[in-house]
Amino acid sequence: MIAVRYADDAVLGFQYREEAERFLVDLRERLGKLGLELHPEKTRLIEFGRYAAERRAKRGEGKPETFNFLGFTHICGRNHETGHFMVNRKTIGKRIAAKLKDLRQKLRKGLHAPTGNTVKWLKSVVRGYFQYHAVPRNEQRMKAFRHEVLRMWWWQLRRRSQRTRWGWNKFMEKLGNQLPEVEILHPYPEVRFALQHPLIWDFIRGKNRVR
Repeated sequence: MIAVRYADDAVLGFQYREEAERFLVDLRERLGKLGLELHPEKTRLIEFGRYAAERRAKRGEGKPETFNFLGFTHICGRNHETGHFMVNRKTIGKRIAAKLKDLRQKLRKGLHAPTGNTVKWLKSVVRGYFQYHAVPRNEQRMKAFRHEVLRMWWWQLRRRSQRTRWGWNKFMEKLGNQLPEVEILHPYPEVRFALQHPLIWDFIRGKNRVR
């Protein structure tokens, strides 16, 4: 079993469906004895992993289900170069929408704030957002987020009488390039694991054998 937990949220992975089903029953019983229960909407059993797509295809079913965890939608995917299975993570769409809505409201409140202050603030916001969400294979979501921030900022500037003639190209030339560009800031999970646990990783890769 593989378990990843953060606060009261957790994702557990099992090799065999029977084990997952048995664990779910046992967990519900144990929590029930403590007067607790699993969240009915968040708790579900899905087929996920390197063989999920192949097995579902043989049964004539659609693509493997996805799940949300820690701000990301996790998707069964494959490495385009090697063809090996990999988990793709995309920022949850609703989370992006909520963040952009909050930024739009703050931009409106600061409509007449000095441009320099707005630049400094937006740079900090976008950089902070990327620090968490800039994971491999999430570039498109990050590009969309950055573009929407720029678009909202440009629209707010045009509401100022002295900026009404600013077109998009002029805005990008003068101010748009101030925001951080999209770049991957986090390594793939297996790379991070290898750096933190080199001996274990060597063993997994078969470089060391137990005699």
